[in-house]
Amino acid sequence: MRISTGFRHFREGGKNVIRNGWMTFASVSSIAISLLILGVFLLLTLNVNYLAQQIEQQVEIRVYLDVNIPKEQTAPLQTEIAAIPNVDKVTFISKDEGLTYLRDKLGDSGKSLLEGFDGDNNPLNDSFTVEVVEPRQVGIVAQQINDLNNGKATKPIYRVSYGQGTVETMFKVTQIVRNIGLILVAGLALTAMFLIANTIKLTIVARRREIAIMKLVGATNSFIRWPFFIEGALLGITGSIIPTAILLYGYWELMTSTQLDLNLLMIKLLPFNQICYTMAGLLLGIGVLIGIFGSTLSVRKFLRV
Repeated sequence: MRISTGFRHFREGGKNVIRNGWMTFASVSSIAISLLILGVFLLLTLNVNYLAQQIEQQVEIRVYLDVNIPKEQTAPLQTEIAAIPNVDKVTFISKDEGLTYLRDKLGDSGKSLLEGFDGDNNPLNDSFTVEVVEPRQVGIVAQQINDLNNGKATKPIYRVSYGQGTVETMFKVTQIVRNIGLILVAGLALTAMFLIANTIKLTIVARRREIAIMKLVGATNSFIRWPFFIEGALLGITGSIIPTAILLYGYWELMTSTQLDLNLLMIKLLPFNQICYTMAGLLLGIGVLIGIFGSTLSVRKFLRV
């Protein structure tokens, strides 16, 4: 395609957008509303996944050591645990550190309740906090840690705890929530595609006489198709810019106005700088693709004269 012809197609595509005012408005409105609804659910799904990921990353294993274990066996045991597949980090917590943490956790009442338990009177066990690479493997890792007692005359591990039962239920719930979110987004995306494509199709149908005349005077299919191709892309870009701007501005306002309240509830939203490019790229890309798809699909049937 020559450069002059390319400029002609861009010029005609831009003119058609302006010339068909009401149909252009209908197409852009359809794209904007559909992508706005899709964008809202996409934001919800991304943040639910982010929240589920935060919860999963907080899952850890607490390994309580036997009170009679010699101090010189602590370091070798820590090395054994660290060598287990899928173990990311092992942190030793002495019983004195555990008592200090417990007092801080209980606040003012903890000082009086735990008075006199320092030194040799400390009833707590030394322990390890074990973080895993893949949180869903926490049960397997916990069992492997517990198996370190096997074959040893003195059992160094008193108890292994990771919230068994509760953790598995939490993983099932987060997976269900993720799946529902993906299904909703996929369904809305397909619905938006068909709705937008049909709206653009009405725009092309209204100009079938123009296409037929161009065909009869000898214009090639590609010569006729290119302006509509560009027109569809322009409609998609225009229609997707509006919901993208609304969603990103609304998300920014939500984060800045509710950040303190959400922090108090231990809820963190997906950072704006991580979501803005993803949302803008997805919505603009979907808008352009649907605009082109709707235009080229609709004009094809009128090229047979």
